[in-house]
Amino acid sequence: MVTYKDTQLKQGAKTFRNFCLLILLSILILNGCVKKPLDRNPYLVDIRFQREINLSLPLYNGLNFVGGSVLIADIGINGVMIFNLNGSSYLAWEATCANHIPDTCSSLSISGVLAECKCEGFQYSLATGQLLNPSEDLKPPKGLLFYQVQNFNGILRVSN
Repeated sequence: MVTYKDTQLKQGAKTFRNFCLLILLSILILNGCVKKPLDRNPYLVDIRFQREINLSLPLYNGLNFVGGSVLIADIGINGVMIFNLNGSSYLAWEATCANHIPDTCSSLSISGVLAECKCEGFQYSLATGQLLNPSEDLKPPKGLLFYQVQNFNGILRVSN
């Protein structure tokens, strides 16, 4: 025969178990929401800028074709390289080699769809920002610093 006391104990145990599950679930949710710190490049400082680029101007004609790129030297650290990825998406990268302290030779130059460092001859993809020929002493090799690009009907807004 089940007594009132037995029923109360079972309900109390069930309530306690549900409470423990709720606490555990809350801890897991809060732990999963913690933001991990950004892995900033220690060699490149954070420079704030915003520039609008009119793609109809002859100066930026290279950006009107897929795979085309332009180097704008007066923004960023050593300039900004803008790359036409697919005709409607554009990428912007800092024109400073990301794998050593900035120096007179660390400004990048554009060679087709690659950016090249004059110091070590590092080559970066303008489509991904990835270092294509890392040396063994780079741990870990860093990719190019990315800048935001918004396309407003032929006017690009590049900013950091």
